[in-house]
Amino acid sequence: MGTAGARAQGRLVGLDAARFLALLGMMATHLLATRSDSGDPTWVAEVLSGRASALFALLAGVSLSLMTGGPRPLRGEARVARGAGLLVRALAVGLLGLVLGGVDSGVAVILANYAVLLAIGVLLVGCGARLLAVLCLLATLVTPVLLWWVRPGLPPRGYDSPSIEGLEEPGRLVSEVLFTGYYPVLVWVSYLLAGMALGRLDLRRVPGRVLGLVAVAATLVAAAAELVSDRLLAREGTVRRLDRDLWLLVGRDDEEALERLHRLIDTGLYGQTPVDGAWQWLLVSAPHSSTTFDLLRTGGAALAVVALLVWALRALDGPGRSLVAVLTGAGAMTLTLYTLHVLMSSDLLPPAEGRQGTVVQVGVVVVAGAVVALLGRRGPLEGMVALAARGTERLVRGPSGGR
Repeated sequence: MGTAGARAQGRLVGLDAARFLALLGMMATHLLATRSDSGDPTWVAEVLSGRASALFALLAGVSLSLMTGGPRPLRGEARVARGAGLLVRALAVGLLGLVLGGVDSGVAVILANYAVLLAIGVLLVGCGARLLAVLCLLATLVTPVLLWWVRPGLPPRGYDSPSIEGLEEPGRLVSEVLFTGYYPVLVWVSYLLAGMALGRLDLRRVPGRVLGLVAVAATLVAAAAELVSDRLLAREGTVRRLDRDLWLLVGRDDEEALERLHRLIDTGLYGQTPVDGAWQWLLVSAPHSSTTFDLLRTGGAALAVVALLVWALRALDGPGRSLVAVLTGAGAMTLTLYTLHVLMSSDLLPPAEGRQGTVVQVGVVVVAGAVVALLGRRGPLEGMVALAARGTERLVRGPSGGR
């Protein structure tokens, strides 16, 4: 494992492990059932829905901070050049997302929204950890209310992923990416800011007790958000008001209002609460409901996972570090493997649907990541995007170069 060990020394293995979990979690929500035959949430819905994609977005923020100086944000010409490279990176990811969005895969492709998040993050790379944390808190509290307020005046959403065809109606495409789609960037910026704040700590040297405190605090916030949401929803007036909207949403009515409401909340929404719904929808913590309680529940869990993995794996050295780097190698090439997952979920590439196809997909992802890690290489799409970003940085810096 010499090559893998040398590569692992230059990376935070805990972050790759977190990306690995995010990738597998997102694949599970796409490939496995989130509802049983009776309509009850499965373990996939209970454990992974909303949390896996939130972890993916939060890690984007961590990466942005690390690529722009970590605890010491880049300044001057260096920041401008790196920002230009990051914008090219975002453009490449966004174009790939639009292409994949046109593939009939059944996957709600996140890459176009992810790219817009990266571009927004470029505007904030000069901020320190405290300011980013404050902005994250404000975004978590304010953007869900703003989203609930503006959506009724926007074009009706579609349920397909953003695609090249959407460029024919750019206004609708922008509306869906920023406001009305499955991953509304206006609200998801909260995850990005949380990750950027964490990335502005010196993750290689910050005391373990600090990371432990972050993990514990984030876990408590996530648990409290779900508990408070459940208590607020249990009030009779709230249930009655939401059930009225729910009847319009699902087209039926019965006496099992609370049970039906909680089934919907447990298994998740589709990025939004009902348009023109009552303000009480802001009290739910359902996955992909884009509420403050949803952000706190899923973002807190994501933050806890990253802090714990960085803390737990940072001390590894020698063979142990190399072994983890190989086993979670898929986390170092998530762009390539996410793309492969989308294509394998369509008719363009095998395997077929069903349990066997799921096992094959997971096996391909894990083995491919391990092989690339053993070879000390990076994923092909990661390599191409990085090449374009570095070329852009050199052009912006000019012949003089310098930091």
